[in-house]
Formats: sequence, C-alpha cells, structure tokens
Amino acid sequence: MLAASRQAGNGIGNRILAAVPNQEFGRVSPHLESVHLEKGEVVYMAGDTIRHVYFPISGLLSLLSTTETGSTVEVAMVGNEGVIGLPVILKKGMIPYEVIVQVTTDAFRIKAEVLQEEFDKGERLQKLMLRYVSVLIAQISQSSICNRFHTLEEALSRWLLEAQDRVNSDTLNLTQEIISNALGVPRTGVTMAAGSLQRAGLIRYSRGRIVILDRARLEANSCECYRIIHDEVDHFLKE
Repeated sequence: MLAASRQAGNGIGNRILAAVPNQEFGRVSPHLESVHLEKGEVVYMAGDTIRHVYFPISGLLSLLSTTETGSTVEVAMVGNEGVIGLPVILKKGMIPYEVIVQVTTDAFRIKAEVLQEEFDKGERLQKLMLRYVSVLIAQISQSSICNRFHTLEEALSRWLLEAQDRVNSDTLNLTQEIISNALGVPRTGVTMAAGSLQRAGLIRYSRGRIVILDRARLEANSCECYRIIHDEVDHFLKE
C-alpha cells in the first residue's frame, strides 16, 4: 500500500482530498492506496457491494445505467473533481449503476468502512462529499434533459466538453462505441454528429481519437446543459 502525501499549495491530484484540512487528511492518508485503472476496466457492476471508495487523480470514469436488453446510457462522468462509491455515505452498501473506466485512470482508494467512519465525524470531508452529491444530481438531471430534448450534435458537444474538462487535454482517445454507450444512441448517430462537427471545424475525428480544435465554438454549439454542469463542478469546492 502506498500512502498518499501532498505538498502545501498544490494538493494531491484529487480536488476533494486536496480541499480537506491537514488534520483530517492526516487521519485519512495512511488508509489511501494508489491504484491504476486501465481503459475499459469495470470497477463496479450494478448491484455490487461497495468495498472501496475511489478518488480519481487523473483519467475519466463513467456511471452507466443498463437495461435488461443491454442498452446503456451514461448518467454521470467522474474525473479528479469527484469520487466513486458515494452510496456508502448514504448508508447503502450496494452500488446501483455500473462504473467503467473510459480513459486510463490513476486514483486513490480507501476501504468503504474507513471512509464511512471519517465521514461520520461531520467535518470538512463530510461537507465536501455532500456537496458532490449535489453535483452528481445536477449531472444526472441535465443529462436526462439533454438526451431527451436536445439534438445529438448539441449532446455530443456537451459530452466532449465535459470529458475535456476532466481529462485536461484537447485529444480524447474515445471510440464510437464508448460515446454511443454514453449517449444511449446508435454508432451511426455518433458518426453523423461527429462528422458534422468536423466539417464545421470544431473537432478532428478519426478512428478512436477526437481532437478538439475550437473549444469556444464547441461551447457555442453545445446546449445550456454543459454550462449548468460546468458551473456546478466549478463552484462546489468554493462554497
């Protein structure tokens, strides 16, 4: 096990842990284990017992809901702003959705019962995690609205911007299958929407790779859902 450490002023990579006061972090730190999660790795299946809570440092994970026929849709995405395994703080030991790695991820993980004990102390970590619950609710609600009422081009623009925010790179190594599963649409729809964005000069799209060429115009092409989600993520640590 590799315990986490941090230097004053620049945190440890995960924004929630970086915002925890030194005294609290000192209690948690010995229990944090560094893990590497490969692209495509399934961290949890729906119905699994939550044994560990994950604090991503880099990369991208998706929370997916799946129908009985195998169709999927992303309900939220998580990067270094967040945490995987939130149901434990609500006294639920089972996870209700699938968690899959979309971009290779480094993270700290902690045993669920240890995290629960620290959460129950009612200090800064508790407040941050409860605020993050609000962020996830905003993501879930706006994704539902977006997928129902907005065009696929708008939804794809929103999704690419959210992914870029978390990966912090103009280049996204994401396949049609990943995007179609996330948006709950056929691959042909993703091809058409990505092609339209490419012809407009917003992205460059090739097999398994998307490069964002003009973020400002991509934001303009997106719907209001991106701005709402972005503001929620940006502000929850500042309150």
